[in-house]
Amino acid sequence: MFSKNTYKIIKLLIILFLVSFILIEGLIIINGSTKTIGDVDYMIILGARLYGDVPSPALSERLKVAEEYLNNNTEIKVIVSGGQGPDEYIAEAEAMSMYLINRGIDKNRIIIEDKSTSTFENIRNSLNIIEEIDDIESPSVLLVTNKFHIFRSKLLASRLGVKAYGLPAEVPPTILIPQYIREYFAVIKSFIFDK
Repeated sequence: MFSKNTYKIIKLLIILFLVSFILIEGLIIINGSTKTIGDVDYMIILGARLYGDVPSPALSERLKVAEEYLNNNTEIKVIVSGGQGPDEYIAEAEAMSMYLINRGIDKNRIIIEDKSTSTFENIRNSLNIIEEIDDIESPSVLLVTNKFHIFRSKLLASRLGVKAYGLPAEVPPTILIPQYIREYFAVIKSFIFDK
């Protein structure tokens, strides 16, 4: 049997987990529902899964809100960011580029970043491209991703030294609860490891 001290430690750990879960989920939900966007220099669409070469429902939602914003802000360039997963026929960035071009976005506005395999790499690699092609000292970026992903994306962009706004896309109902739970653990992982 466990000693009294062991029970106290277990109880404390459970309380800490619950408090951290509520706080982090609160930040995820609040950031995912905020649409305040200032002046931005570039849009970055963060990659998500493809089914072969077809955008998943989550990525399709990102592309829909990005397309609308790009149509209303014709001077903004967009970086489509995402590498090729093991079961994907092409890089996520390539699929995103084709989607936007097929819907009338000028291909000269689209910059492809097709090497990244994580959110941190999406943002870091995209910022490296901006640094290479533009002499803006402190660029501000608009990160396009699903609502559950906005908080962590902005956190990582801030760590990389840029002002970032989020353009939240809807979350497909089939992945809503699993993604919000998964994102709690992803935030903790990013907080510790993505620097």
